[in-house]
Amino acid sequence: MCRNIRTLHNLAPATTNDEVHAAALQYVRKVAGTTKPSRANQDAFDRAVAEIAHATEHLLEALTTTAPPRDREVLAAQARARAAQRYAAPSAPALPTTTEAVAP
Repeated sequence: MCRNIRTLHNLAPATTNDEVHAAALQYVRKVAGTTKPSRANQDAFDRAVAEIAHATEHLLEALTTTAPPRDREVLAAQARARAAQRYAAPSAPALPTTTEAVAP
């Protein structure tokens, strides 16, 4: 689940509230061990997401850097390249022909 949480600091265009909320939701899901809480736990779950999103927004506002903002398109292209390499189908070994498979 947590692999969906992306770096949110120093991006161009700037991080949106929706992205911060999505990261907070993924974090709470991971910690809680569930993607959908029971009705009895829904309020606590929602409150935790809101508090973590709020704290994350404060953190992002307080962080400073001298590095230029990272381009989201470049980061996305790099992620796609890594995924293509990671999930590329391994080359299948050559199957024997019918004449090779038959033993005398």
